[in-house]
Amino acid sequence: MKRSLLLLLLTVISASLFAQGPPFIRQSQGPSIKGRISGTVLDSISQAPVEFATIELLDASGQKQITGDITDDKGHFKLTDISNGDYTIQVTYLGYATRTLTGVSLTLEKPDLDLGDIPLAADNIQLTEVTVTGEAALVENKIDKIVYNADKDVSTSGGDASEVLRRVPLLSVDLDGNVSLRGSSNIQMLINGRPSGVFAASIADALKTIPADEIKSVEVITTPGAKYDAEGSAGIINIITKKKNIEGFSGSVNTSVGTRQNSAGLSLSLATGRLGISGNGNAYFSWPRAATQTFYREDITPNYTRVLDQAGQSNSTILGYNGSVSAYYDLNAFNSISSSIRYNGFNNWLDGMANGSLSDTTAREFSRTSLNNRLNNGFDWTSDFRKTFPNSEREFSVAFQLTNSFSNRLIENNQTDVLGNAPDLISRQNNYNDGINAEYTLQADYVHPFSKKIKLETGAKAVIRRIDSDYQFEQYDPALQQFVLNSDFTDVFAYHQDVYAGYLSLNAKVGENYGVVAGARYEHTSIAGDYQSERPSFSNQYDNLLPSLILSRTFKNFSTLKLSFSQRIQRPSLYFINPYQQVEDPFNVTAGNPDLEPERSSQFELSYGTFVKGLSINSAVFYRFTQNVIEGFLQVDPETGISKTTFLNIGQNQSFGLDFFSSVTIKKALTLRAGFNLSTYDASGTINGQSIETQALLFNGNMGGNLTVKKVWKFEMFGFYRAPRQSLQGITPNFSLFSLGLNRDIFDKRGAIGIRVVEPFFKNKQFKSELSGENFYQTSNFSIPFRSYGINFSLRFGKLDFRPPQRSRRSIRNEDLKEGGDNNI
Repeated sequence: MKRSLLLLLLTVISASLFAQGPPFIRQSQGPSIKGRISGTVLDSISQAPVEFATIELLDASGQKQITGDITDDKGHFKLTDISNGDYTIQVTYLGYATRTLTGVSLTLEKPDLDLGDIPLAADNIQLTEVTVTGEAALVENKIDKIVYNADKDVSTSGGDASEVLRRVPLLSVDLDGNVSLRGSSNIQMLINGRPSGVFAASIADALKTIPADEIKSVEVITTPGAKYDAEGSAGIINIITKKKNIEGFSGSVNTSVGTRQNSAGLSLSLATGRLGISGNGNAYFSWPRAATQTFYREDITPNYTRVLDQAGQSNSTILGYNGSVSAYYDLNAFNSISSSIRYNGFNNWLDGMANGSLSDTTAREFSRTSLNNRLNNGFDWTSDFRKTFPNSEREFSVAFQLTNSFSNRLIENNQTDVLGNAPDLISRQNNYNDGINAEYTLQADYVHPFSKKIKLETGAKAVIRRIDSDYQFEQYDPALQQFVLNSDFTDVFAYHQDVYAGYLSLNAKVGENYGVVAGARYEHTSIAGDYQSERPSFSNQYDNLLPSLILSRTFKNFSTLKLSFSQRIQRPSLYFINPYQQVEDPFNVTAGNPDLEPERSSQFELSYGTFVKGLSINSAVFYRFTQNVIEGFLQVDPETGISKTTFLNIGQNQSFGLDFFSSVTIKKALTLRAGFNLSTYDASGTINGQSIETQALLFNGNMGGNLTVKKVWKFEMFGFYRAPRQSLQGITPNFSLFSLGLNRDIFDKRGAIGIRVVEPFFKNKQFKSELSGENFYQTSNFSIPFRSYGINFSLRFGKLDFRPPQRSRRSIRNEDLKEGGDNNI
């Protein structure tokens, strides 16, 4: 029996060995060698390199992805370690038609293949786009937006986001960082295609925390389609930060030191296979800055004219910081998940003093000191899943986002002392406000191509907002020798806003030269407000059906004519509805208005763009009609002479406008650019039974250029002017800026060092404003040092082998709130 088992075992082992070949003898194998495939992707019209185009290597059938790459700044790509065989290559990039190369073959005799130049043609189904070309393309005019490539502008290095936005066509940014588009501040701000909760408190403050060195580009969307949230009646501004998909480890360091401001940033990225993680941190600090201000107001009462005249100075210091951590995992070639969290913070310390007089029936003099501390911080956490399909533009995504922003304002020891004999002016006050803005967003989107010429986009979205404002006002009681709470200006306000939306958009190509994007978006809004005290609560709900349409016609020389129409709404954010009263100056009080209605607007636009031998010209005319316009409105109490500024739905505004932008590149070394925006302000409304009308012509323009010498030296200059902004009651200050920058590449272009000068010819800047109403006239002037010098340094390190990314992982875009700034009141 044992012999039989042993014999059977030996038989099985022998059969197994001989099935693999004779024992101890290696089987004969054919020769094998790994090869590589390279090439250069170019724009088919301008012959400019296409950076970040995705290269996919597929099997011969085009069904299975093998490897991939993305092009560098010269349009080059290289696929290595490729086995012999037949393949298909697909080249894709946003705004261009997909290019498919079949019959790509590597053999033993020719294992390496150079495909040479691969031209990409514009994708007409998305409407034609024009690129301002050159070695350092700065501005691109795409189908529904203008893209400003900030990383190509050396003069912004060491600055913040507000300085970058001042260089973007169509945008205007004032001294405090308040942004307007075509003369309107009714915009929506995004970071990397997503909203950030820190913008809810103040756009101006948030922009100061984002270093210019971390910004890759800025997108301005003037005619958002149905897939975008209905908010932002003037348009959408999307800030794209520097973020690359890489294989391996890499990082970068950016620092700047100057006479006005300083910044530092660190970015790290690690990717291996289908998993990647990245993080960054940035900080911004400004030296204490001394400013002077004057203020004069006359208000007329039935018996006399009261005059308030005061002058003083202040010192302010700013500290801003932000950071983010993100990770992604590609489950396979068609399914991916990602998650990211971003943190923002902003601190502003301001101390001031003023001397003044108040004259009515008697003349009284006073002095005032104050300490003001403002803190805004918050985070955005987003996770999403994205599914794509083989050989198709079909795409499904679902995403969830949690956003929380916290604001804290403390006006402490705000003390007014009397120099004469008017004890009624003596006061000491403390003013506090804690605010929380929480948002919960769930969104799903689906893209379905019916053919190469027709594509359908649809989706649904829910946004739940919970806003709380806890505000207190204390006055010092000399008898008790302590601060006592004033219940008239103390409360807790809770505001709820829920938005449910769905959209449908159809993209179609008609013939060879026509394109259409038509869609509609439905939104249901429910709002409610409640106070902790016995103040009355309120609630409301409304529905909006908002159509959009874009028609385009392409001509020779890469020219495009586009006609568009869109309807938008603008819901007020925490900045506008917060009932907290700021009493930094006891004679001038500001507060939000929780009873505001949303703005509603309709816009028509006709635009034309062309590109001929290095010269790009883009222009547009538009008409925008807005109802329930939200503006700051000042009223003076005739009894006390104290003014209160709040936000009101003032009425309607009609605006006609003209945009123009041009850029020319000479011998790939010198680029010159200039642009302007001209628009009308024609507002009318009825306030407290009084009809008010105001007309004005608004203007802003910019010009600049950059010069590259010996491929390592880069010189940039930039200047802009913004005329005074108009409101129903008057004007706010004009603003201009001139800057110079010089950079030199070092360490084989892995680093750079440079200098930057702002306003070399003017040490200080003056900002004058003028307002008038039924019973008052007011003027003020603010002067602040502005000339600055700085040096900057940047360094990139680590492995910089790019990997082909999955299609964009960003899903959530909340564009539906009118955000605030420091001086919008």
